[in-house]
Formats: sequence, structure tokens, C-alpha cells
Amino acid sequence: MAVHAHPDDESSKGAAAMARYAAEGVEVLVVTCTGGERGSVLNPKLDRPDVWENIATIRRAEMDRAREILGVDQAWLGFVDSGFPEGDPLPPLPEGCFGLMDPQDAAAPLVELIRRFRPHVVTTYDEEGGYPHPDHVMTHKVSMVAFEAAGDATRYPDQGEPWQPLKLYYNMGWSKARMLALHEAMIEATGESPYTEWMKQWDEERTDKGDRVTTRVPCGEFFEARDDALRAHATQVDPDGFWFAVPLNIQQKVWPTEDYELVKSHVDTRTPEDDLFAGVR
Repeated sequence: MAVHAHPDDESSKGAAAMARYAAEGVEVLVVTCTGGERGSVLNPKLDRPDVWENIATIRRAEMDRAREILGVDQAWLGFVDSGFPEGDPLPPLPEGCFGLMDPQDAAAPLVELIRRFRPHVVTTYDEEGGYPHPDHVMTHKVSMVAFEAAGDATRYPDQGEPWQPLKLYYNMGWSKARMLALHEAMIEATGESPYTEWMKQWDEERTDKGDRVTTRVPCGEFFEARDDALRAHATQVDPDGFWFAVPLNIQQKVWPTEDYELVKSHVDTRTPEDDLFAGVR
């Protein structure tokens, strides 16, 4: 079970690993906490009034297509997108949005879903949400509550029979080591890199969490499916933009894994791992 904040997050975080496991016969369920109703339209070709007017419906259709490409199942928790607050000072979040929920209350439908789907492994975001979007931070909080509560018969007694997932992971895709490896490979291959400015600003603006990676899942052969799924979220990504600037053959050669941090485990396993199901199989 991969718990994500918005439709499109599943395709930019751990998608190739999910596609690999699905191809191997693992049952994979993406949980999408919100509908992405307040997301931006980041594809200039679709920045039109009719798209903005129907963004919620369009994003659901995009999610359906991405799910099909990855070969996974998907469920909505039904919470309302908080939007990404910008400005100084930051404006308040909209009333009733996911980011303002009490995590104990918001965890109830996720507990029910865990007890119904019965996953052995759950993936989610770290304590900062991967990046500080209020919905990503709340996704982390809700996932942590649900992982601990799902196996406890005294908690959420109306949400089904208890089930304890065995392992919990954080997505850890954007380490400095990975970005530097891709940056240097692009310089060597083409003389330029889409990550030049990122590398200049990294120490000032980004905290490197690469030393927290415990698990690297080989899945390079599924990078194409990952990119196709991301492009299916057509309102959210520019098909000619940053996400697709590094050719697949370079990615597959330089960094053919998707990376995670093992946070909780109820089975014996030794790190580093190369499989989310190490100790479970």
C-alpha cells in the first residue's frame, strides 16, 4: 500500500518500484488522500479556463489512466486538497481542507482500508512530507497513526477486523547523491545538465537525507512506465519539461533504483535492503 497526498504523487514517488512489484504479481494499492482540487495547472498547453473549471473531474480521469499504466489498484480517501500556501506571511489554509484535519480523525478511513486490503508493506512520506506541502505533512501524520492503530483491536473498533502491516517505509527519492550522479552523467554526455541550479542551491535550500536510505529497489526497466504514468497526469506536468530532461538510458545506467527508508518493521531484516519485502517473503 502506497499512501499519497494527491493524484500524480504516486507517479513521481516510487512508481517504478510499484510497477515492478505489480508485474511480479504483488497486489499494489495506491491510496490518494485528496482529489487534488486546488492543484496548479503546470502544463502550459492545458492552462485554459475549461480545464480550470473541471480540474477535479480531470484529475480523477488522469489518475485512472496512470493507475492503468502502472498496473496497480487505487482508492480515494475523499479529503479536500489544501492547496499550497504562498506569501509572507503565509495565508491560512482553507476551511475544511485535509491539512487542517485532526490526524486521529483523518486516520479512520485509512485504518479501514488497511484492515480491508491487509497490506504487508506500507509506504508514505517522511516527517516533512518530502516537501512542506500541508497535505504531504498530513499524509505522513495520518499514515503513522493508521500503521500503529490498524492492528490494535481497541482502536477504531468500527473500522473492521485488526490487521498489522509488517513494514513501513518513507519515500526517499531526492538524495543529493542521486541528483549529483545524474547531474555529472548529463554533463559528461551532453555538456549541460537540468540540475545545474539545483546543485548550486542544494546546501542553502535543501536538506540532504541520503544517509537515511536503507533500501534501494532495482526497477530501472520500469522507468518508462513511471514516466508514462506521470505524463498521464497531463495537467500536472509539462511533457517537455524538467521531469523528463534526463534520458532513460542515462537514468537506468547511473541510478537504476528507487530508494526508501525503513522506519518500522515487525519482521527481522538487515539493512541495506534491495526489496521492500525483505523478511516478509
